[in-house]
Amino acid sequence: MASDRVMHVVAVAAVQRGRLLVVSKKAAPEVFYLPGGKPETGESPEETLARELREELGVAPLETSLLGEVEDMAALERVPMRMTVFTARLAGSPKPAAELAALAWTDGCDGYVPRLAPAVRNHVVPLLLQRGALGRRGSIG
Repeated sequence: MASDRVMHVVAVAAVQRGRLLVVSKKAAPEVFYLPGGKPETGESPEETLARELREELGVAPLETSLLGEVEDMAALERVPMRMTVFTARLAGSPKPAAELAALAWTDGCDGYVPRLAPAVRNHVVPLLLQRGALGRRGSIG
């Protein structure tokens, strides 16, 4: 059955030292997404991103730039989704709060790949790999 409803979300592709920040939700801790969420009425994508990052991770986006829009099925809701993805540096150290269960960093080629939400696995990671943003860029930790 086809649905006319498309869920709109805004997310950040935050990459540090060649690794992408991904988060899981308490409702589905086995699936990892990009940090972000749904816009509230009258909110711009940038405002949504800032609010969601503050609420979920206690950080603020810096040097925000549009990476692009991707479309896929929403992993949890199982409806068509259009995700506006920004790149940004993060001010502060991200810590999961609100509905988040955990956070992790992936290079796009590790054990997290099968656990990534479809839009991240099918669209965002390939875009970042193509741009050379992900990979072994020095040591982590």
